[in-house]
Amino acid sequence: MAASNLIIPIVAVVALLGSMSVYTVKEFETGIQFRLGEIVKTDIQPGLHFKLPFVNTVRTFDKRILTISTPPDRFLTSEKKNLIVDYYIKWQITDAAAYYRATRGDERAAVVRIDQIVKDGMKSQISNLTIPEVVSGDRDLFMRNVIEATNDDIAGLGIRVVDVRIMRIELPPEVSQSVFARMEQERAAVASAVRSRGQEQARRIMADADRQRVEIIAEANREAERLRGEGDARAAEIYAQAFNKDPEFFEFYRSINAYKKAFAGDNNIMVLEPNSSFFRYFGDHVGGGTSRVEQPAAVNRLPSLP
Repeated sequence: MAASNLIIPIVAVVALLGSMSVYTVKEFETGIQFRLGEIVKTDIQPGLHFKLPFVNTVRTFDKRILTISTPPDRFLTSEKKNLIVDYYIKWQITDAAAYYRATRGDERAAVVRIDQIVKDGMKSQISNLTIPEVVSGDRDLFMRNVIEATNDDIAGLGIRVVDVRIMRIELPPEVSQSVFARMEQERAAVASAVRSRGQEQARRIMADADRQRVEIIAEANREAERLRGEGDARAAEIYAQAFNKDPEFFEFYRSINAYKKAFAGDNNIMVLEPNSSFFRYFGDHVGGGTSRVEQPAAVNRLPSLP
C-alpha cells in the first residue's frame, strides 16, 4: 500500500522534470540558454530543445523585422527653419547575446536607444540641407546616410536598422507661406530660363533655315541661268543652221515674229516710211522684195492681226 501511494508523486515529479527539461523555439524566434545566470548557448535555432531543470534557463527573442513608430518631431534646416517630420524605423535583432547584454532583453530599452540614435542622425543630416532639398531632393540618399550612421552607432548592440522612412514633412504655419513663395519664385526662374533657351534655339533654327533657303534659291537661280544660257545658245545654233539652209525663209520667219510682237496690242501706232523694209512682206507678192503698200501718209494705224 505504501509503495502504491508513492507511485503517483513519483510520476508527477518525473512529468514535471520532463516538462521543465524541454522547450521550444518558434520559427520567428532565436534563443539564448543560461546556466546559473551565465550565457552558455546563443542563437538557438527554431525547434524542440532540452535543458537541465533548475540549472538552465532560456530566453527567446523575436528575430523578425520590427517597426518603431515615432511621433512627429521638429528638425532645424541649414536655413535655421523648422520642419515637422513624421517617420518610422524598421529594425531587427542580429546577435541575441549582444542584444541581451546591451538591453538585458528589454525591448522597450532597445526601442528608446534606437529612436534616439536615429533622431540624432536625422538632425545631423537635415541641418546640412535646405527645405527644398529635404522636401524634393534625393531622399533615398538622405535616408541611406541616416541608416549607415545609425548602424555604425549601434554596431555593438546586436541589432541593425533595416530602414528609415519619412511619411510626412510639414512646415510650421509661421514659415510655410514664405517658403512656398520662395520655391515658386525659384521654379518661375527655372521655367523662364528654359523658355529663353528654347527661344534662342528656335531663333538659331530659323536663321539656319533662312540661310539654307537663300542658298537653295541662289543655287536654283544659277542653275536656271545656266540652262537658259544653254537653251539660248542652242536656239541661236538652230537659227544659224536654218539661216544657212534657207536664208529667204529664215528672213520671212523672223519678220512674222516681228509682226506678232509689233501688233500684239489693240492700239498699235507705228511711224514708218511707206517703203520701209519692215513692210517688204505686206505686198501682193510675198517675199518679192519691195512692198507695194500705197499709203500717202507716213503715219499708219495698223489693225491687229488675228
